[in-house]
Amino acid sequence: MNTASAMRAYRGPALFSIGLRPFFLFSAIWAAITIPVWIHAYLAGGELSLSWHVHEMLFGYAGGVIVGFLMTAVPNWTGRMPVVGVPLMLMVGLWLGGRIAMTAMALTPDLAGAAWPGAVDSLFLLAMAGLVWREILAGQNWRNLPVAIIVSLLAAANVGFHVESYLSGGVAPVAIRVALAVVVMLICLIGGRITPSFTRNWQLKRAGPLPAVTGPFDVVTMAVTAMALTGWAILPHQSLIGAGLIAAGALNLVRLARWRGWATTAEPLVLILHVGYLWLAVGLMLLGGAVVTPDQLAASAGLHALTAGAIGVMTLAVMTRAGRGHTGRPLTAGWTGSLIYILINAAAVARVLAGLWLEAYQPLLIASAGLWCAAFVAFAVIYAPMLALPRPSRQA
Repeated sequence: MNTASAMRAYRGPALFSIGLRPFFLFSAIWAAITIPVWIHAYLAGGELSLSWHVHEMLFGYAGGVIVGFLMTAVPNWTGRMPVVGVPLMLMVGLWLGGRIAMTAMALTPDLAGAAWPGAVDSLFLLAMAGLVWREILAGQNWRNLPVAIIVSLLAAANVGFHVESYLSGGVAPVAIRVALAVVVMLICLIGGRITPSFTRNWQLKRAGPLPAVTGPFDVVTMAVTAMALTGWAILPHQSLIGAGLIAAGALNLVRLARWRGWATTAEPLVLILHVGYLWLAVGLMLLGGAVVTPDQLAASAGLHALTAGAIGVMTLAVMTRAGRGHTGRPLTAGWTGSLIYILINAAAVARVLAGLWLEAYQPLLIASAGLWCAAFVAFAVIYAPMLALPRPSRQA
């Protein structure tokens, strides 16, 4: 039985018929909750810490979306059985357990310094790394070994976060930089596949200009990006590393231009992939500029261009497209999809500007949080019926 047949044969709750359904929905709800809660706590001097905020965005939200995507994509890559039903429910349970454990530790003074919340939280990504390795090795899908390595690094960074926080009693800067570098590289790798691929498929139907074929330039771009991010994770204040980040951003900008995204404005579902990748290139250059000229450019601008921008926009781009495609809906954004894209990009712009325009920092911070929340609430409301209910053909 192939992957598609296994999914069609599944007769349990539709929500657990494919990995992206529960993880996209629950991750979106979590993203809509955490940012406003964090901003309120930050401005009011509440209990929640910066450590909780960063962890829940990188490992909670982004980790959930990545796992949802890979639990859907890996079976297609390997031709092996997808994880559905009870095993998928158990994976969702591990993710929810991590969110509960981390939030309980952040809100409960008696749990400060406790090791068990970190242990509970670590199980989710470790289990996913093991699953990806098992499927890729069993399916002899050597092309996707880099994906298995990246997921393993993300799981290791999460463990490192908890160890570093436990030892320091506060934030875990090294683990945070490693995790951000890993997620950015995953966007560079997977985004670098799906953006030109989906663009090509869309343009072939319209006899439009096709994106450049993947070749040596893409390999060089990814290699420079990986080296620059690795250097930044280890030595974040070295000017040479900053120059490397700027170079990586410029190469990714050229890479993006080769995909001819300017010719996809008629379909926001395709265009948004290019916009998400643009945030990656801009974020790398801003982050590098802050390393080279720290007195003139705030590091938060580059960090939030990569997080709120590249991660926020690209994940929603993938969630909306895959959410429609894998639930039997037409591959077009419509006005609802366009609204989601406008909101998330406005949130990213406001957050980056907050780091550059300190006089308006607080109003921009609040505006960004509101726009971010609105984008994910809109996704949850619009896509919940698609993700939680059977495909239209099965309802007939």
